[in-house]
Amino acid sequence: MAHEAAIRTELEGLRARLPDVTGVVAATADGLLLADDAPGRPAEGFAALSAAALGLGLRLADAAGQEPFHELLIRTGGGCVALYPAGSDAVLLVLSGPQTNVGRLHLESRRSGARVAALLDGSAARSADGGAP
Repeated sequence: MAHEAAIRTELEGLRARLPDVTGVVAATADGLLLADDAPGRPAEGFAALSAAALGLGLRLADAAGQEPFHELLIRTGGGCVALYPAGSDAVLLVLSGPQTNVGRLHLESRRSGARVAALLDGSAARSADGGAP
C-alpha cells in the first residue's frame, strides 16, 4: 500500500507525543491492517477486533441517538484501550498505560485519526484519477 509508510509515520508521531502510549494500530473499517506501531503486539488481531468494536460503538451511538461516534474507551487495571474513527473507512486503536492523561489521549488521537483519514482520502483520490498528483 502506497500510504502505509505515511500512516506508520503518523502512528510513530502519536507514540512520540504521548509517551504512555504502548501501541497504535490503524485498520480499515472491515478489520484489515493498514499500518501499526505496536511492538510485540498482535497487530492483525487488534485490527480485526477494532473493526468489531467500531461497529459496536457506531450502533450504540445510533441507538442512543447520540451520533456522531467520537471514541470508545476501555479502562483496565493495566491502562486503556481507545478506539477512534479515522474517516468513514478506517479506525485507529490506541493502547496506553495506567498513567495516561485521557484528555490528552483523546486530543492527540483524534488529530492522528483525522490525519490518517486525510492520507486515505488522498490515496483514494489519486487512485480514482489514475495516480495523477
